[in-house]
Amino acid sequence: MSFDAIQTASVIRFSYLWAREAKRGETEGRKRRPVVVGVRLARPGGDGLLLFPITSQEPGGDQFAVEIPETEKRLGGLNPALRLWIILDEYNEEIVGKSYYLEPSPPLGRFSKTFFLPVMRDFIARRHQAKAVRRR
Repeated sequence: MSFDAIQTASVIRFSYLWAREAKRGETEGRKRRPVVVGVRLARPGGDGLLLFPITSQEPGGDQFAVEIPETEKRLGGLNPALRLWIILDEYNEEIVGKSYYLEPSPPLGRFSKTFFLPVMRDFIARRHQAKAVRRR
């Protein structure tokens, strides 16, 4: 298998490390969860990924998050019966091929451009408020 299928808007399983856990000194995500690849950027030392967590826990009023519509849950290979959100006020940064946590498994699915591009535009507008966890 290769990492080629992991592209922007792909939904994959990943050992996500929450910013609050990293702040406490933890280095390992507690469980593999669905995440969406916000961006895959070509770089000479390995492509960079921004990974946003997907959760079934309703975000607090102060969190920047987007609920995933039923159609997009299906496209993303997620359970359409669950309420799910993409959390956008934090993310993990990874380097393809250099990560201990990223596996070359096929994605669960992929969100549509119609849904995901506006989500990423909103993130870019607020990126200065987001917390990055660099997992290199």
